Amino acid sequence: MPLTLTELTALQPIVPYIRESDYAVRKPWSMGERRLLDYLLIYVQEGLLRVTADGTLYELRDGDFCLLQPNTLHALEGVTPTITPFAHLDFFYNPLRADSFPTKAGQTDLSAYSHLLQPRLNDLQGIEVPVKFKPGEPTAFRDKLLGLVQCWQTQDEPLQQLRAQSLALELFIALLAAYAPQVKDRSAPPHTLNWVTSYVSFRLSEPISVAEMARRANLSPSRFNVVFRERFGASPHQYLLELRLKHAEELLRAGALPLAEVAAYCGFADIHHFAKSFKRRFGDAPAAYRKRAAQAEAAEREDSEAAQRESGDEQS
Repeated sequence: MPLTLTELTALQPIVPYIRESDYAVRKPWSMGERRLLDYLLIYVQEGLLRVTADGTLYELRDGDFCLLQPNTLHALEGVTPTITPFAHLDFFYNPLRADSFPTKAGQTDLSAYSHLLQPRLNDLQGIEVPVKFKPGEPTAFRDKLLGLVQCWQTQDEPLQQLRAQSLALELFIALLAAYAPQVKDRSAPPHTLNWVTSYVSFRLSEPISVAEMARRANLSPSRFNVVFRERFGASPHQYLLELRLKHAEELLRAGALPLAEVAAYCGFADIHHFAKSFKRRFGDAPAAYRKRAAQAEAAEREDSEAAQRESGDEQS
């Protein structure tokens, strides 16, 4: 019986490794028959690309995506001038991955390199990614692939290399979301939105839109609003405003940051909007609140010191 993705990743964890990537701006061109040791992901940005894979002909035009899996017998032909950004990559960890390579035309017998051959997604239970595939969010998938290519072009910079690997992982997840729905986490009910608090907390100083959060949740904005209110008891706007104000309260208590900086750190467009919202929530303007909090803290500190002195006197 074929392995499940869970069983395979227990043996070979998902650790993307990009072997080669480029924008591939070419005049009419061709690549003779070969088999791959790794995966080849292609986006047709411009032109007509013909792919023959295991005897089946596919025509790809502007906006189409192609995934050639390891050991697939295939040939490629750019019928017109083409721009076909691509990535040769491993999805599953192999300690010998640095020894692997993109095969050349005519390399159809890979028996000598079987130790470098990546597992095929389509050999796993319940997964069937077609050669010509359509991701759930084509625009986002395209942007991630183009971002990967750009980062890989400057891979000598460690940060760019990490970004490229991160994007490769996001592309892999998108493939699974589109073509392996049964491997999603069954332990959590759909649309739990457990990610919202951490997502928002790390972005309090940035503009955060309902549309963006809805996209992350794979929901329409109207449906996201309903699910969000059911989960958090408030609208996304109310919830976000409360987090911003609580963060502002912490900053006011913690130090002497200028009020304009507190407003900016908490994502308010201007200090007037911040002051008005803060007073409505806490009953005091930010400056008055800070002063009152400092006085309360000083009084508490004095009481604590007095209590310590009394305790010392009693012991002596």
